[in-house]
Amino acid sequence: MDLKKMLLRELDQRSPKDVKELILDNSQTSDGRIEGITEEFCNLETLSLINVQLTTLADIPRLEKLKKLGLSDNRISGGLEVLAERLKNLTHLHLSGNKFKDISTLEPLKNLPELKSLDLFNCEVTNLADYRESIFKLLPNLTYLDGLDIDNCEASDSEGEVDGAEDDDEGCDSEDFEDEEEEDEEDIVAIEDDDEDDDSGDDEDGHVNGDVDSDEDVDDEEDDEDEDADDGSSPAKGEKRKRDHEDEDDKDDD
Repeated sequence: MDLKKMLLRELDQRSPKDVKELILDNSQTSDGRIEGITEEFCNLETLSLINVQLTTLADIPRLEKLKKLGLSDNRISGGLEVLAERLKNLTHLHLSGNKFKDISTLEPLKNLPELKSLDLFNCEVTNLADYRESIFKLLPNLTYLDGLDIDNCEASDSEGEVDGAEDDDEGCDSEDFEDEEEEDEEDIVAIEDDDEDDDSGDDEDGHVNGDVDSDEDVDDEEDDEDEDADDGSSPAKGEKRKRDHEDEDDKDDD
């Protein structure tokens, strides 16, 4: 399918100004030039033209809101000046699989102040001995080159959308969180120690109180017995002997 037809299908009766994303990968240009995309796409933020046989970017329109541009697997070898002129707010640029051979062909990109991520995989320029050092020197605001930062750390899934300052903040937050965890662990240990002290104290008090309570219970039982003996409910010793003697006399009479 050619580029124009795919563009019409993607629009699907929408107005160009309502479109924020256009994915036109694997379509075909008639002469290696961009077709159908105009300044009417004033709110476009993402444009992907991967493997459409582009050889020039001369016809790319001015798109002030465009952030991400995918041009991988084409036949572009230069002419990046137009990007710096018309796509001032570009943050992500994918140029892998194109025909860039020299660092000099990439110099126009230094006029893209918002550019954070650049992809040049499978371009001949990547074979230069000082390739990465040269690109980061040329583009000091660049965060990721071919998916790696200047320290060769991999980009996140969002391809480095978070800038370095925010990454630092995240790191600080992580350290603060670890410190809070350590403090929480110390508090837990302290609480456990206090509980152990309280439990031991309760055991000791309980043991002592138990002994005291048992002694008091014995004293109470003895007092109860004395009271039962004094209240007259049981016969006196003299009366018992008298009854026993009378019982013996009755037996003799019989």
